[in-house]
Amino acid sequence: MTLGRDVLSTALALAAGGLPVMPLRADKGPFGNCPNCTRNACGGRPNMKTPGPCQCPRPCHAWAAATTDPTVLSSAPWTAAWRRTGAVAYHPGGAGLTVVDLDNAAAVDWARATLPPTCTVATTRGEHWIYQGTTRSVNHVRDGVDLKSSQSYVRWRGPGTGPLAELPDIVRALAEKEPTEVRPVPRSVSVPAPAGGGECCHRSPAYLERGITMAEQRITDAASRVHATVYRTFLAVLSAHGRCGCLTETHIARLFTAAQAKGESLRHCTDAWSNARTALGM
Repeated sequence: MTLGRDVLSTALALAAGGLPVMPLRADKGPFGNCPNCTRNACGGRPNMKTPGPCQCPRPCHAWAAATTDPTVLSSAPWTAAWRRTGAVAYHPGGAGLTVVDLDNAAAVDWARATLPPTCTVATTRGEHWIYQGTTRSVNHVRDGVDLKSSQSYVRWRGPGTGPLAELPDIVRALAEKEPTEVRPVPRSVSVPAPAGGGECCHRSPAYLERGITMAEQRITDAASRVHATVYRTFLAVLSAHGRCGCLTETHIARLFTAAQAKGESLRHCTDAWSNARTALGM
């Protein structure tokens, strides 16, 4: 798939078929669909993955922005987004679908042994199994398995193969489980510490230690919106400690371990860390 006009043509074709679509940035985050929401100016959540409290005529962020309206998709704000987009995404719940996102080979093997055959789409790490029917979206229902349906979006990777099957009870049951019941095994962090080079403003090593401990506790205490909490905590730590060279890979590993204990995958942690560094110009 090429970018620009070809991506918009793909989006319009999908919308005509009843699939609510939206553009994605190169980092897989969504654009806002009006000028007032550029760079989260209206107060949307980090990376605009959750709709914000904006006063625009229609929702502007994340899955809430997905639409089948060709007029909206071809409007000036979105025309600019399509020119810069990294991909087309869609809101599966808005089309009456659920996507079982299988993120590794073990997850694919589990699906083949457990779930009824359905339309399947290959991804860079595994497969998307698409079913007819909706449920709530839940991450980490099993190691390497996310459910994407209501209030979620999925990158469009092609029509896939095989006919759509009805959403099975086993997937509905997984959606009802609390994601905290299934924890991914923490993996070693592979993110290098910032190079530093700025002036250190810390009064003592205890200042940094206290900051990392407080950050770990903030993540551990998160009762909801764990993705947003992890991102904001990473952003705060990098803002305070990321430019002077005091932050080490050991400190970062502690933060990643706390996030993974709350159900975040290593990939999600790495993305949040990278997005925080980008936001700070690091």
